[in-house]
Amino acid sequence: MSKHLTKRAENYSKWYNELIVKADLAENSAVKGCMVIKPYGYSIWEKMQAELDRMFKETGHQNAYFPLLVPKSLFEAEEKNAEGFAKECAVVTHYRLESDPDNEGKLRVDPNAKLQEELIVRPTSEAIIWNTYKGWIQSHRDLPLLINQWANVMRWEMRTRPFLRTAEFLWQEGHTAHATKEEAIAESRQMQEVYATFAEEFMGMPVVRGVKSESERFAGADDTYTIEALMQDGKALQAGTSHFLGQNFAKAFDVKYTSKEGKQEYVWATSWGVSTRLIGGLIMTHSDDAGLVLPPKLAPIQVVIVPIYKGEEQLEAISEKVNELVAAFKAKGISVKFDNRDTMRPGAKFAEYELKGVPVRIAMGKRDLENGTVEVARRDTFEKQTLQQDDVVGHVTQLLNEIQDNLYTKALNYRNEHITEVNSFEEFKEVIEKKGGFVSAHWDGTEETEEKIKELTKATIRCIPNDVKNEEGTCVLTGSKSSRRVLFAKAY
Repeated sequence: MSKHLTKRAENYSKWYNELIVKADLAENSAVKGCMVIKPYGYSIWEKMQAELDRMFKETGHQNAYFPLLVPKSLFEAEEKNAEGFAKECAVVTHYRLESDPDNEGKLRVDPNAKLQEELIVRPTSEAIIWNTYKGWIQSHRDLPLLINQWANVMRWEMRTRPFLRTAEFLWQEGHTAHATKEEAIAESRQMQEVYATFAEEFMGMPVVRGVKSESERFAGADDTYTIEALMQDGKALQAGTSHFLGQNFAKAFDVKYTSKEGKQEYVWATSWGVSTRLIGGLIMTHSDDAGLVLPPKLAPIQVVIVPIYKGEEQLEAISEKVNELVAAFKAKGISVKFDNRDTMRPGAKFAEYELKGVPVRIAMGKRDLENGTVEVARRDTFEKQTLQQDDVVGHVTQLLNEIQDNLYTKALNYRNEHITEVNSFEEFKEVIEKKGGFVSAHWDGTEETEEKIKELTKATIRCIPNDVKNEEGTCVLTGSKSSRRVLFAKAY
């Protein structure tokens, strides 16, 4: 397969799809709308998972696991949630196949094996979890209940794109129960901040922290807190959400606790999640026309060392020195690969690791061995320099931090340059069509106006930023009074 990529400026969508395949991250599967995540792509998810899991546990959460299948009656218990996901549900109706007597070797659903109650393949787990929590919570001493699960979910999407929107995807979903409304809101906001910290410090992806408009909320939530990122093509990506569920699920599943005063009270709830969509965000935030650009903190391979040699004798001498460097890097906690394959030329290896986004590449040849030097190349800027072998481990350790910071700063500058304040609908349309990015505009607070703007421009309200200032103005579409600006954008 040719490693050449379509240029981003020519066709951003095609570039993205090609990059996923050519960088060996994922491929389409036999099931329409589902993907196979390949080892290199999955190792990025494992790095994300490890950091997030650590952050969840540091904030007092524990992991558990709940069933994939949800009885339809439970799924229907919280009406808004059921209605919100109904069109995306996959439903299990039978539990057995039988041989088809008319077509030898073919199987068909056994009509006698119909389930008494249909089962929903979870699009989200609130129903099965809150039915379980009813048995776990009796007293104020059982609260707060802080549970997370790492799982897969199924949402029968018609238009899919690898990582960003697939019928099945991997995610984590936190589900917590609290004695008071204030505690539950604090939990929702805390998890929004956990997600924002992860996105910025590990992914190098700046995000806007905000709250969703009523029509964009999670189905069954009283409030949805979100982190919104901006991709290189000027479209927004909802990168993580945290929901204050009020007492909606507690009432639907009759989850009560006895308070310190001996009264029966409904608990207050939250749920929150991020998914493999983050990998799509990572790709589109940093990568370029040469391939992936990965922030060091999430790169499966942080440093690759490529030997340049003629004959076994030279390779042996170079390998002896490289093995010392490998041990020194590993002692610093840096993931390093020594690529001594004899089936590829060094130039082809360089191109492969550029495509795969390895942050730092080191090359060592015969002359380097004689001079005690190596060539170090950084993936984010393509800069190269010759260093003394004795200095390389310390230098690269610092360089990885520099690359991480540089990627964040570059993305932040792009994001900040693409937040545009507008005061008329003509300005609004022009920015959305020509410049892209976030449009900061006054909105009259009605769902009708929000829907009309979406219909006319394909832009939606991404969030009402947490740090939004009160500012008297008029709605860009209707001219009605408004007390604050919100962020609109076209989005994935």
